[in-house]
Amino acid sequence: MCDVTQSWSAVGGGVGTYLRHKRQHILDNTSHRHLLIIPGEQDEIVEDGRTITATVASPKVPGSPNYRLLLRSWQVRRVLDQYRPDMIECQDAYNLPWAAISHARRHPGTALVAAYMTDFPTVYVERPFGKYVGRTIADAASRLCYWYCGKLYSKFDLTYALSEHGGAAKLRSLGLDPVDVVPLGVELGEFSPDCRDPALRRKLGVKDDAPLLIYAGRLDGEKRAQTVVDAFRMLPDALAAHLVLLGDGPLRAQFLASGAPRLHAPGYVAGRSELARWLASADLYVSGMADETFGISIIEAQASGLPVVGVAAGAMHDRIDDNLGRLGPVNDSAAMAANILELWAGDMAAMRQRVLAHARQFGWDKSMDVLFGRIYPEALRRAALGGSGAVVPAPALTRA
Repeated sequence: MCDVTQSWSAVGGGVGTYLRHKRQHILDNTSHRHLLIIPGEQDEIVEDGRTITATVASPKVPGSPNYRLLLRSWQVRRVLDQYRPDMIECQDAYNLPWAAISHARRHPGTALVAAYMTDFPTVYVERPFGKYVGRTIADAASRLCYWYCGKLYSKFDLTYALSEHGGAAKLRSLGLDPVDVVPLGVELGEFSPDCRDPALRRKLGVKDDAPLLIYAGRLDGEKRAQTVVDAFRMLPDALAAHLVLLGDGPLRAQFLASGAPRLHAPGYVAGRSELARWLASADLYVSGMADETFGISIIEAQASGLPVVGVAAGAMHDRIDDNLGRLGPVNDSAAMAANILELWAGDMAAMRQRVLAHARQFGWDKSMDVLFGRIYPEALRRAALGGSGAVVPAPALTRA
């Protein structure tokens, strides 16, 4: 089994979290080997038992130091030819899927699975184009990119998204069939209100009756961290709220230099247990991200007992309703500030209980059960058909 992706970071990220859990599931529950092809500092292949990690020398993404651009598709094809995986999954829609398609053409029967992890026509095309060249050109460019997605994913045996509003509905509207949904997961035993640390709150200077707001993720324009900061600044000073921005990115220095009182930007937090401690020690999770395809950070916050204030877009529609938090318009800091105040004035204890109950449905075991029990067997079955029309049973992908 092979995964090939651009979206790899050694220090976090939703795709990286997913791939680490998937690899561990393969080792614990199957007899398969796992090949992971990712961008890195240098060309290197490391074999460790049933795992193979191939890094391909790639330049860093400008303005995003934890990510790299894997442009050397020929090197990816060389690795695929060396190991000849039975199934290849791609988590992006750029050059790497074409390397996988080329390999499958040379080696019929190789199953191809596409995971729609990023809604790139909206995130990287429509929104930036709309800002700089106008809505008409932005809409046309976005439609062209969605047309491209339809053509690209039609060449895969099976495509799945992470939520209905985060991609599945859009892909089906392109005529793709089937498009499945695989919700990602959260470490339910690791993220918990039990991780709350009163000493951390005291260190930050949070008063007992004041809210601690938190956001975790890249501090950049795509994630709309500025919307969160602007909403925080609109809160009444008498509330004495604090805001913690966990993560790194091009906007972190700007936020720190602003001199905003009670704003904390400690940078990237190493380790899942440390992230769990920060989340559980807060009171509300806030995010302005408009294009979540799943929202792992949202579920991690909910598993920590935090109601969420977000925006009415993307997968947030699938993660948050009025029983679990509040959604407001995209890029509307005033509405976000109002939603924060409304939640804080309400029955927070009751909402925390509802949030925890909601989060318990998103264990990683359930995600892996869908992948290995439904998605991958069907993709392998379709690849084995090879257009012959023969009836081929779906293979079992777990140990007997």
